[in-house]
Amino acid sequence: QVQLVESGGGLVQAGGSLRLSCAASGGTFSSYAVGWFRQAPGKEREFVAAIAWSSGSAYYGDSVKGRFTISRDNAKTTIYLLMNSLKPEDTAVYYCASTNSRILVQRTFYNYWGQGTQVTVSS
Repeated sequence: QVQLVESGGGLVQAGGSLRLSCAASGGTFSSYAVGWFRQAPGKEREFVAAIAWSSGSAYYGDSVKGRFTISRDNAKTTIYLLMNSLKPEDTAVYYCASTNSRILVQRTFYNYWGQGTQVTVSS
């Protein structure tokens, strides 16, 4: 069973940076990719970024392109999300999830999820 544990969330001022981590275990290399999603109060869970384990190919949602960077460390089976130039609208609970599907932007194709980590950006 795949297990995912997020960390690194917190409170940061607008324009600042945070790096989230997603520690993966239990058969993650059998999955195709790991993604980050976020959910703000009263809103749908939104695709943020995803990375394929083997190729390292990365994909981003339009709202974070150019500001966020996803990376992976195969040796440690950890996924990172470096968030720069943070804005108040980035405030949300951030989740990592794994998938065997090539359809990376839709949360319904992800079958394992972490518990989430809160990111709050103050103006």
